Amino acid sequence: MLRNLPRDPKARSSMLVALFTLLLLRGRIADLPKGVLARLRSVAARPDVSQEELAQALQQVYIDEPDGSKTLLVPYKGRISKVPIKPTSPASLAGNAKRFPLVPTSHKPSLDKTFLRQLFAIMRIAFPSWHSKESLILVSHSFFLVLRTVLSVGVARLDGRIVRDLVKADGVGFLKGLGLWFLLAIPSTYTNSMIRHLQAKLSLRMRTRLTRYTDDLYLSSAPDLRYYRVAMEAGLDDVDQYITGDIGAFCDALSGIYGNVLKPSLDLVLFTSQLSRSLGIRGTAMLFLNYYLTAKILRAVTPAFGRLAAVEARLEGEYRAGMGRVGRESEEVAFYGGGLQERSILWRAYLRLIKHVNSIYKIRIAYEWTEDFVIKYLWSAAGYCLISIPVFFTRRRHVGVQTQGPKPHEGADNEVANRTETYISSRRLLLSLADAGGRLMYAYKDLLELAGLTTRLYTLLSTLHNLPPLPAPLASSSDKAVVALRNVDVAIPTTAPAFAAAAESESGSGKGSGTVLVRGLSFELEQGEHLMITGSNGVGKTAIARVLAGLWAAQGGGAVSRPLGKSGVFVVPQRAYMVTGTLLDQIIYPDTYPQFAASGNTHKELMEILTAVNLAYLPAREGGWTTRKEWRDVLSGGEKQRMGMARVFYHRPKFAILDECTSAVSSDVEGRMYEHAKSLGITLITISLRPTLMRYHTQLLTIPGDGTGRWTLKRIGTAEERMDLDREIVSLEHRLAEVAQWETRLGELERLLSAQEA
Repeated sequence: MLRNLPRDPKARSSMLVALFTLLLLRGRIADLPKGVLARLRSVAARPDVSQEELAQALQQVYIDEPDGSKTLLVPYKGRISKVPIKPTSPASLAGNAKRFPLVPTSHKPSLDKTFLRQLFAIMRIAFPSWHSKESLILVSHSFFLVLRTVLSVGVARLDGRIVRDLVKADGVGFLKGLGLWFLLAIPSTYTNSMIRHLQAKLSLRMRTRLTRYTDDLYLSSAPDLRYYRVAMEAGLDDVDQYITGDIGAFCDALSGIYGNVLKPSLDLVLFTSQLSRSLGIRGTAMLFLNYYLTAKILRAVTPAFGRLAAVEARLEGEYRAGMGRVGRESEEVAFYGGGLQERSILWRAYLRLIKHVNSIYKIRIAYEWTEDFVIKYLWSAAGYCLISIPVFFTRRRHVGVQTQGPKPHEGADNEVANRTETYISSRRLLLSLADAGGRLMYAYKDLLELAGLTTRLYTLLSTLHNLPPLPAPLASSSDKAVVALRNVDVAIPTTAPAFAAAAESESGSGKGSGTVLVRGLSFELEQGEHLMITGSNGVGKTAIARVLAGLWAAQGGGAVSRPLGKSGVFVVPQRAYMVTGTLLDQIIYPDTYPQFAASGNTHKELMEILTAVNLAYLPAREGGWTTRKEWRDVLSGGEKQRMGMARVFYHRPKFAILDECTSAVSSDVEGRMYEHAKSLGITLITISLRPTLMRYHTQLLTIPGDGTGRWTLKRIGTAEERMDLDREIVSLEHRLAEVAQWETRLGELERLLSAQEA
């Protein structure tokens, strides 16, 4: 076979490259039909699962594995696909925290050392090890990028050879050239397809890796609770835009920029080395001079695309948050008839976004005009000049075209054909070189946009990593469960110390301490002693519940003592939350179905719980336990609050904090639920303004709300409380005695007004 190869070294090298590529792909191409058939047989052999199994998979969601990972059950086309999910370990999160120091808010995205440090920190998460799937995809992508450059050189040389054979009227050589052309077309087209496929797959793998890491970091449990504290204590808003939008845009930009930088850079090196053989020293020097001038011109006219991309992402997040707010609060907006007002708010947010996008388009006009002129026309003109150097200066001599053919004693003069071959090959290489240079210059703009997206994503990760955990509550010192506050100041949380120090270093002044609502609060509540917290609106009743639950840190040097876990203290907020899932999920929340199955509870026990909260009709009305609906819209306000009480009865905690969670429930049903909770041995801590609930409690904590932070704690039913009630009765009786006097005065005023009108 080697004997049949052309004698021309250039043609031999091109053909060897093609043969080597075919040998690499031969096994895969030959095994491809077999693999496809085997996969089709395996898919066809698998029976479809029943509707009961599909419903069970939808209810179960995942399977807990012995190593701590989870296997997601995803119904797809009548079957159940299993997707393994391994959560990020706390050790990995702690190890990565040192790579994400806070960046001052005054930092502007640009191509500098800060950008490289941020990019490498994020890439350590996207590429956890050299043998990960992401790394293997990157290596495969790099291989095909290099292969495409090599094939481009071979195609350029082959193009020149085909034209040379045409000029020489060499039919055999022309047919061989066409054969090699179609031979090279197979690996070339396959390489182009694989480059696009691997780029998309690399972006998807990086997005999956970063999204899982960010979710594990953001949706952290106590004592971190970053999803609850990131806006209040770190000042980072619109986190949903960061996670759902910015991560995907960053991965697309990073995977695209790799191919747009590596391939053109490799093209510049290889194509320049190939052209230097035919251009000589002068042409090579002018080629590098062309590179330098192009880079200087485009660098001078390139706007700050990184900053523009960061601002666009922020405005996009504001507009998206506004749309989400209307979706969440649609009923309240409809009750008030505030559609026009919400439309005005959203329209202003949209106009800010569009105004910024239009300004970007205007900025790009001058840049893209200069870019197209330099890349398309200046480089093409420079290419003609470079090709002319060997003709006019380096190898200048008279060559004529033979019209009568060579004489008998002379050989054929192929100088014209050889020069044509050199011109066509050089011309094709120069066109490819101009394309590589253009893509490399375009990549500079893409790098600036990547810098803006990198800053956005790094801001999210550094903020989450630097948010300190909440102080852990003290466990009860005795065997008996106790909830206690000892000299605690209840205050609104302020910016976390790390973020406050960064703000102080920039502005010269940090934020002051939070507003203290209650000062020096102290009480101790054992099981069986029920506490009611009352006071006017906005005095800090719910703030006390947040401190007890561990959502807010205790201020003033005080300490909080309570049982840990949802079996110790369970909180039911005033605004009922309905989780996405089935009717059964609403009752057992925050437990999952696997935990429900492992606990040994039955549907009969769940029905008893619904009966206790007067919701026994729900399973029949809504279609059973596995019905999936938007429960936030299906259930009424009272039904949602009663569902919150059903969760208390399901989990049976030692202490239950009820924050106005029965305000939409009738008094008779409310009383039955309180009696049932006490019968289950649940100690109640109720926040309410309803005097009728005092009968179910033993202690009363009153917050006057006069701005001094004082409070009073009394035992219900004591002599002190009776004296207070007697004093209030006497005060009311005095006011009632004055009613006749005020009625007489009212009559006098009416007579005076009548006289004035007359």
